[in-house]
Amino acid sequence: MIAESGRALANEDLVDRKVLVVDDDPTVSEVVTDYLRTAGFVVEHASDGFAAIEAVQRGAPDIVVLDRMLPGIDGSEACRRIRAAGPTPVILLTALGTEEDRIRGLEAGADDYLTKPFSPRELVLRVQSVLRRSLAEHAPQSPVERGPFRVDPAARVAKLDGDELALTVREFDLLAFFVRHPNQAFSREELLSSVWGWTHGDLSTVTVHVRRLREKIEPQPTRPQWLTTVWGVGYRFDPGGSDELA
Repeated sequence: MIAESGRALANEDLVDRKVLVVDDDPTVSEVVTDYLRTAGFVVEHASDGFAAIEAVQRGAPDIVVLDRMLPGIDGSEACRRIRAAGPTPVILLTALGTEEDRIRGLEAGADDYLTKPFSPRELVLRVQSVLRRSLAEHAPQSPVERGPFRVDPAARVAKLDGDELALTVREFDLLAFFVRHPNQAFSREELLSSVWGWTHGDLSTVTVHVRRLREKIEPQPTRPQWLTTVWGVGYRFDPGGSDELA
């Protein structure tokens, strides 16, 4: 189910970060583990959903690479339980390439996903990208306040009217981007590039994350005040609030 062979290059800024790989296919697990270890990660393995949840509770990995099709409980349910327990980022692997399946995984709380067959090199890059964001490896930025929102990138804390928001890694990054760029309309392609760092990809990823973010910040998610839809363009953050119907 893996598209290429070869060795991934080490990335020193993420050396010794812990990755939990959850897949019941020994071949996939072995190849993925080899690439991740070559890139400098410490890798643990679990072969089913229940074992994955136990491993997260026991060892607090920095990130989880989770197969969608697993014995016991499937990857989407395992992802949902992992995300309910804490902010551990999750990358979902799926052999089902339909948009509905990808959206289901994102709605379960996955920060990213790859469709099988996939390139192990791309998986390593996705792991590095998600980890850098979740661990705030880059130079810390000053907190930003817009309207009732306060985002502190260094502490990875976002607040609305003084109350801390429970956001996934990508939801935080998306909100932080909007707060830093108020009153500007961005297309889904621009958001995919700026927030995810992808030059191409499934635009439904952006759609799902915007919907999830609205559910956490809007009094009426279907009639958003802050994160509004700009028809024919994309989305805009209005720190003063808006009554536009999205």
